[in-house]
Amino acid sequence: MERIHSFRVFGSRLGLGRMRRMLHLLGDPQDGMNIIHVAGTNGKGSVCRYVYSVLEENGYRTGAYFSPYLERFTERIEFDGEEISREDLVRYAEQALGAAEEMVRRGWESPTEFELVTAIGFLYFAAKNADFIILEVGLGGRGDSTNICSQPAVTAIVSISYDHMAQLGNTLPEIAAEKAGIIKEGVPVVVCVEDPDAFEVIRKRAEELSAPLIDASRVRISTVRESLEGCIFDAMPDEELRAQLSGMMQWQNIEISMCGHHQISNTVCALLMIEVLRKRGIRIEEERLHRGMKKAVQKGRFEIMRKNPYLILDGAHNPAGARALKETVRRFFGGDRILLCTGILADKAYREIVGEWSQLDADVLVTEVPNPRKMDAAALAGVFAETEPYRSGRRSIAVIADYEEAFAYAERKKQDYDLILWAGSLYLIGGVRRMITCVE
Repeated sequence: MERIHSFRVFGSRLGLGRMRRMLHLLGDPQDGMNIIHVAGTNGKGSVCRYVYSVLEENGYRTGAYFSPYLERFTERIEFDGEEISREDLVRYAEQALGAAEEMVRRGWESPTEFELVTAIGFLYFAAKNADFIILEVGLGGRGDSTNICSQPAVTAIVSISYDHMAQLGNTLPEIAAEKAGIIKEGVPVVVCVEDPDAFEVIRKRAEELSAPLIDASRVRISTVRESLEGCIFDAMPDEELRAQLSGMMQWQNIEISMCGHHQISNTVCALLMIEVLRKRGIRIEEERLHRGMKKAVQKGRFEIMRKNPYLILDGAHNPAGARALKETVRRFFGGDRILLCTGILADKAYREIVGEWSQLDADVLVTEVPNPRKMDAAALAGVFAETEPYRSGRRSIAVIADYEEAFAYAERKKQDYDLILWAGSLYLIGGVRRMITCVE
């Protein structure tokens, strides 16, 4: 792990040249793989999890590459429902590190840490002879190392909102253009994007590449039941979409275990990707589809860790994620006593995030993320103090910079609240989740 993390000094640099060289030295393990590629600002991890669960439930040998991890590095690479073992991580890391060292020896630019880890994943999946590989884009799309796959089975762009603007652009169309970089010639792309200008950028790119665009907004949702344990809903594609996907019918009584109305959109995106696979002749049994959807769970996404009082974790770390979290909390905990515990990274849109969360009418405990990019706790508390209900003193703000001490404080105060909500950076959520697991 020290050798892998030593590549952090090369930062996060988009572009596929280094990745191509490294994989070529490794024998191009990605060639011939059945790849499902998912990009998006928010929701892409959940979409990957839904598709992964359904394929696994249908008996396919399926690998998945997630980014980032919460508690253990091995969470990033899964196969048939199991994280990569420590022994396999060492085995394939040695191969990838050898290729990286050879690149430097030849005078080539060194790969980044993310590129190195992606190569480890490809080596592992190739050795497992996987039927399908699900790749979650790390950053953007066009220059992300996962975009090395030349002919995926299906791609998806789950959402477009503001995040990583320094690398991707300052407008939604600019961000959309980067994410549209995963679209490949003739390969169907499922799109779940609300902003019309961002959608148009993606539509034009798909048209240029003769890639069939499957618009998730053409699916009408009927929510049957929604609760903290998930929801059951029906979904009806319109006539044009049904014709595009060879006469597919509606989905009935789809049950999911991840909470939040936004998860319905993620599920629809995953269902459409599965229909694309079916159209290609991939066998997906209806009963197993339903079972896979219900089994799918993504850690740190409105994850209920405890009840009485509720203890929930959510890795909302950009304005769109903060808004979705706010709406979910209001739906299920409106009027309840809430303690919001949070820490975010300094390079995030913290004022917009705080603007969303200040509407929860919650007491706040501000801490710091266990990451060098952390935002100072006192500075973040100051941003909360500028908003209602904190400016008026109606709700309190506590500041404890050390997140482990903050966790202990929240545990002492838990009987004063109906909900203890930890939200913000995934680095923070991962650290807190480890502590909760140890306590439990």
